[in-house]
Amino acid sequence: MTEDAPGPAPQAPDADALPLGRAYGRPIGTEMVRSAPAPGPSVVGPALSRGRVMIAAAGFGLLFGAVALKLADATILSPMVPRTPSVAARTAAQDTAVTRAEVTDRNGEALAVSIRGIALFAQPEHIENPVRVAHQLHQILPHLSLEFIHERLNYNLPVVYLDRFITMEQQAQINALGHIGLGFEPAERRQYPRGREAAHVIGSVGADDIARGGVEQYFDERLRLNRQGLRLSLDIRIQREMREAVEAQRAHFNAIGGAALMMDMRSGEILGMVSNPDFSAADLSTATGQALFNRITTGVYEPGSTLKLLTAAMALDSGAVTTATGYDASRPIQLPQNRMIRDFRGQNRWLTVPEIVTHSSNIGTAHMAMALGRRRHQEYLQRMGMLERPTLELPGMARPLYPRGRDWSDVSTMTIGYGHGIAVTPLQVLTAVSAIANGGVMIRPTLVAHDPATPMPEGTRIISERTSETMRRIMRLAVTHGSGSRADAPGFFVGGKTGTAQKLNERGQYMVGRSVTSFVGVFPIQEPRYALYVMLDEPRARAETQGHATAGWIAAPLYRRIVEGTAPILGLTPEIEPRASAIQARLSMPLNGHGPAPPARVAPGAPAAQPPARGPAAVSTPPAEAPSSVIRRTETTVPGPRVSLVSHPPTTREIGRAPQ
Repeated sequence: MTEDAPGPAPQAPDADALPLGRAYGRPIGTEMVRSAPAPGPSVVGPALSRGRVMIAAAGFGLLFGAVALKLADATILSPMVPRTPSVAARTAAQDTAVTRAEVTDRNGEALAVSIRGIALFAQPEHIENPVRVAHQLHQILPHLSLEFIHERLNYNLPVVYLDRFITMEQQAQINALGHIGLGFEPAERRQYPRGREAAHVIGSVGADDIARGGVEQYFDERLRLNRQGLRLSLDIRIQREMREAVEAQRAHFNAIGGAALMMDMRSGEILGMVSNPDFSAADLSTATGQALFNRITTGVYEPGSTLKLLTAAMALDSGAVTTATGYDASRPIQLPQNRMIRDFRGQNRWLTVPEIVTHSSNIGTAHMAMALGRRRHQEYLQRMGMLERPTLELPGMARPLYPRGRDWSDVSTMTIGYGHGIAVTPLQVLTAVSAIANGGVMIRPTLVAHDPATPMPEGTRIISERTSETMRRIMRLAVTHGSGSRADAPGFFVGGKTGTAQKLNERGQYMVGRSVTSFVGVFPIQEPRYALYVMLDEPRARAETQGHATAGWIAAPLYRRIVEGTAPILGLTPEIEPRASAIQARLSMPLNGHGPAPPARVAPGAPAAQPPARGPAAVSTPPAEAPSSVIRRTETTVPGPRVSLVSHPPTTREIGRAPQ
């Protein structure tokens, strides 16, 4: 055997032959090193080993036995009921799961919530076979087209998103593909449980986490930072009733659009806001421009005869007229450049102030506006919020259109008096009419629910309480004896005014057969609480409307339907006899400003099938100043904007010829 040759392999010692400490993996004690036993079989080692194994086995047996007994007790002998986490605990868990607070209606019904998910992204430079990967992903995510996936996988970008929200199951399937160029990250999606019902109010948050429109955009920072959420003034039950009514009426009359707005006159809370057509906030890619257009706050229209309520309130409040004052409405008002102001189906006689509003006389209202005077007319309009951009918790509020500076002439005062030559939002019309009827106080509208622990808003007085009381009676007359009879919901005592304004073409000419029909009013008028505005844009006449497409035939019935559908939700019940007759008697006033009040032509509780006939009324004394003097004070032109709808700027040779 050479020196480099390996020696015999050492024989592994038997486990029992190792020192006791080493056999059990412990450091060898000093005494054991000094007196290591000679090699050979050991008698003490195996005995101690078996004893310790028995002790360990007994300990584990006791432990598992105790666990088994506990499980038997918890599941068989005394089963434990799982504890439901508290509301606070659940809310805390949700708050940590999402980064955007929820939006609810006034009753806590969820309108917008965020849920957690997974976003799928790709790193194109790490995708070896984009075609194969695209086919594999399309099988898992069929809502993504092959072309879309393949195009994304070939982008010259470090990272591209393929899907902003996938499920955990889809994530597991994609993971199983084993492609290193695909990755995931936490994502959040905004969902809208009520669908289209309040789309224009809520707005939308896209997959890019950018808020667009509605309270989502207006309160974007608050929703990101305030975990308490946002409680709106909307009542989704009222919203649903209003939306269904507007959509049905719009479809029936083949109108291009419709709208409705309801407000609590005490607090200014908006209870319902509908603009139709609407859209799905969950998918803005399918929404058209018309659907995204909010007719309540973004559209401005000539209000037509609804503005006669404001003109009458101004004239009465200023003392320029009384309810007994009358004007000659037997002939048109001749204006320069062969223009004239006419009445649609006029009474062709002297009319008092209540009659002017009830019979919707353009001629009489123009005289009232001139009796008020240009300067005071502008001051009242400013006070009523008609000459400035309205305020509400929504982006994109439209600015009104009207003659500026020297362009506002006496003719402008006359035409604006009956709702032509000025374009405002429906929100402005409703807010001003609400102030006229609620005692004369302008309350700022709001979409945020009022805190019951705080006092009601005080508002700003714009007319006296006495004038407001008189206007409520006149508004009731316009329903019982005027063109608004179809708006009268029996037992709920509606007061209000119809309005039909023709729209203008690009050349500033009124278009025949294309108009905006509306009705604005208050109910119950004897104890004013709720203000409601309805509108249809370009409705078409039908056989049952006798060929007319006017507000009395189209907007007024829509108003009645909404009142009757929402009154039970609002806690209102219709008044019945004899109380109904007593209320009507307290509301009545003479049409001619003196003498006994005329009987109501629509009995409370009776359906209003046809517009009431306009019978003769007492003739008032002519004013001291003849109407011709009004004409002599007019200027030689008719300036000012001729607009009805922002997208359809409106005038004809006859100003205000539109039916009421």
